[in-house]
Amino acid sequence: MDATRPMISIKSIFSGPAAPPNRDRKREQREWKLESDRWQHQRHVDKGYRIKWGYVGIAYLVEFMVIGASLWGAWLFAGVYSDGDWHAFYFMLLAPLVYAAVELCRVPLGILARTQRSYFVRALAVLGIIFAAGVTTKSVSQLGEMMFHPRLMEAARTKTALKDAQADRATIGDRIKAADERVAQYTAELDQIEKRAADNAQQLAGLPAQRCERVFGTNSKGRKYQNLKCVADPRVAALSGGVTKASSDRAAMIKDLEEARKARAALDPGAADRRVADAEQGYRNAVNRSQLHSFTAMVYGVDPIDVTESQVHAFLRIFVFLPAVCAAFASTILALCAVSTRRTFMDEDDLGAAVNPEAAPYMLDAIADALRSNPEPILPRAANASGAVIPMNRPAQGQQALPNQTLPSQTLPAAGAGA
Repeated sequence: MDATRPMISIKSIFSGPAAPPNRDRKREQREWKLESDRWQHQRHVDKGYRIKWGYVGIAYLVEFMVIGASLWGAWLFAGVYSDGDWHAFYFMLLAPLVYAAVELCRVPLGILARTQRSYFVRALAVLGIIFAAGVTTKSVSQLGEMMFHPRLMEAARTKTALKDAQADRATIGDRIKAADERVAQYTAELDQIEKRAADNAQQLAGLPAQRCERVFGTNSKGRKYQNLKCVADPRVAALSGGVTKASSDRAAMIKDLEEARKARAALDPGAADRRVADAEQGYRNAVNRSQLHSFTAMVYGVDPIDVTESQVHAFLRIFVFLPAVCAAFASTILALCAVSTRRTFMDEDDLGAAVNPEAAPYMLDAIADALRSNPEPILPRAANASGAVIPMNRPAQGQQALPNQTLPSQTLPAAGAGA
């Protein structure tokens, strides 16, 4: 391969020769940008402040996120607690809409607090920021409570089940004793009923049979008649009623006795202990899934299952209201910091730089010393019509000139001669 041949890239083959840059267009674009920058700078100087709209955009983005989350949370809250009544559902959404409108005012109020020159208007803007932040705190704190609510409700439900199981185990002995007494009572009553029924049956069996005889007579029409008349022992009816009542009482007592025996069989101390153990395990699992219980136990140095309701609600106030307050003021603080104000309109102008009066004598002395050391007058523009460069550091009298450099003392005669 010939090393003298130029290397041709594939990109140059397909793209063709590169077009030269349009310098006029580049120059116009640069001048336009410089002119825009000068115009923006002059506008900021005239206003006395400058707003960084990127920060303001981030602040508005945070506001819209807070408003969207608040409205969505209010929608879900109304759906859960309206119980299917659509009137109540929409009534519950009216206040969150107003809260969202108030929250939207915080960023403009923050900008007004920095840009207004009247202190009264600034005070009103700060007051409005505080009011709007209070509304945002309420909305965000409700969202925080809704975040912890399911776990707290599960922990409360399992704790209630644990307390019921513990109370059941604590009274199991007394209830077993009462159930045994009830069974013994029903058994004794059943024995008495059976004994009474047996006595009545025995007495009824020992009574003589009823006696029957023929009765003859004449009726009112003079006709003779005859009937069979049976005479029963009067004790038979009483004893038969006693036997019937004893049978019904015996059936009812047998039913009560069976129910008492079933209730007594359900009272098992081992089963009560197992229910308590299961309830404790369920409560522990619910507590371990609750971040609030875990943080509370970590701070107080106790087992999560041993934390109290007051400790949990104390941390709930911290975990809900503190982030809500921070979220309420975060975008407002960003909007406040997005505005940079100036004390005067010439702070960024080099020509308008202020001079300390105490430093003025020293500056004037330095200028006078420079004039004394170099008393030659400054040449006008016509004296340097040839376009020669005048050096900034002129050599003193008797000093040699550098190559290609003309001293002022050498140029003056030439200029006079030419005149």
